[in-house]
Amino acid sequence: MLIHNSETRRKEQFHPRDEGKVALYVCGITAYDVCHIGHARAAVVFDVLVRYLRAKGYKVTFVRNFTDVDDKIINRAAEENRSSEEVAEDYMRAFSRDMDKLGVLRADFEPCATEYIPQMQDLIQKLLDTGHAYSTSGGNVYFRVRSFPDYGHLSGRDVEELKAGTRIDPSEEKEDPLDFALWKQAKAKEPSWPSPWGPGRPGWHIECSAMSQNILGLPFDIHGGGQDLIFPHHENERAQSMAASGGPFVNYWMHNGYVQVESEKMSKSLGNFVTVQDVFQRHLPEVLRFFLLGKHYRSPLDFTWPAMRDAEKSLKRIYQARSNLHLAVEESKGKDTPLPDELYEEARQLMSESRGNLDDDLNTAACIGSVFSLIRVSNRILENKGWRNSQHGAGLLREIQEHIRSVGLILGVFHNDPQSFLDELRRFKAEQMGLDLEKVESLVRERGEARQSKDFSRADALRDQLAEMGVTLQDGPQGTVWDVE
Repeated sequence: MLIHNSETRRKEQFHPRDEGKVALYVCGITAYDVCHIGHARAAVVFDVLVRYLRAKGYKVTFVRNFTDVDDKIINRAAEENRSSEEVAEDYMRAFSRDMDKLGVLRADFEPCATEYIPQMQDLIQKLLDTGHAYSTSGGNVYFRVRSFPDYGHLSGRDVEELKAGTRIDPSEEKEDPLDFALWKQAKAKEPSWPSPWGPGRPGWHIECSAMSQNILGLPFDIHGGGQDLIFPHHENERAQSMAASGGPFVNYWMHNGYVQVESEKMSKSLGNFVTVQDVFQRHLPEVLRFFLLGKHYRSPLDFTWPAMRDAEKSLKRIYQARSNLHLAVEESKGKDTPLPDELYEEARQLMSESRGNLDDDLNTAACIGSVFSLIRVSNRILENKGWRNSQHGAGLLREIQEHIRSVGLILGVFHNDPQSFLDELRRFKAEQMGLDLEKVESLVRERGEARQSKDFSRADALRDQLAEMGVTLQDGPQGTVWDVE
């Protein structure tokens, strides 16, 4: 399996630290607000990575943290006249609810920063003892960036260029404007913990270093997160961890690309901030997950509502194809009429290709493309009755059907029961249109009864009535299925 390592800026063959095992750490949310689609992309990308590694037979230990003490949380608590603990707990629960709906598996460990204060203090003391950090009279502790010569390697930034754009706030007591906080002195009405340097709270970067190495050990295999975290968070995390241990920190760094909204950076100030809940109001959660996987994880992703509608149509097409395949296999008469060799070869090549796409730096977009190509091959089989009724054809269709489902299990999309999904989708869309579902289904049943009694004029009138409501009908061997435009 190839992984693009953000540190080396190239694809590398993945070799885990321990044979058959993978130690993975992904930065989670700062719990001060509801999740937006950028959070969702990171969560879905690394969820697919975990699913795929496990499907390949690896025992994965997956850690995703919660930042539950931070300036943003403290500010939100002051605005809402609540405690920081209450705010963090509420938004951690909201994150978990949203991710459950998106089909994101819970991590094996979901530590909160406040649970690891002693481990952070131990790490800070190591940095002080080795001269990589210093404490101030005001009770702050800072990391000496220039004590770590490799600083800037992960993000590709030059220390001198960074310094040129940085100034020191006199209240910070820094030796150098580039130095960053490991421990912050306590302020009135803010959460704090006792420490050798006085009461205070940890800086943002130190928490991930402490949690990852205490749970996974060093060096661990993969560290993931959004592209926005490369600098300063991951750069600082890497520097302090390596300075403290004197050895490597992470073997592979993986970062997913930004999510834009209509080609602009998502921002509350621009009024284009899209939350996960905003999307759930207009689309099923699985549609959002499918959309997020439609581009390679390292590429920027442009969110638009028309693009979401296209994703819904594409996902529906895959589920419909799975339903058709199931019916075809069930109805196959099993005659021994061979299929052309090229169809076998093409189908098996596409099945191999779809898994191979995931081996190539988790290319979900190409994998989904291979699934659509496989559906086109299955349609060519279904279009020819001689092939459809052959024993060989049924066997190949069954193989294709199972392969699409198994790929869907890894991607976390199009793996559910096809009819259940299609029913849920049409009901969801009907409710959005304000349709009375009981009335729709009553009219569909009435039309079915009219057709059965050969009252075709009544049946046609009912079809027209439903069409005026935006409901389309499709008659088939299994009965009549209704849908909405």
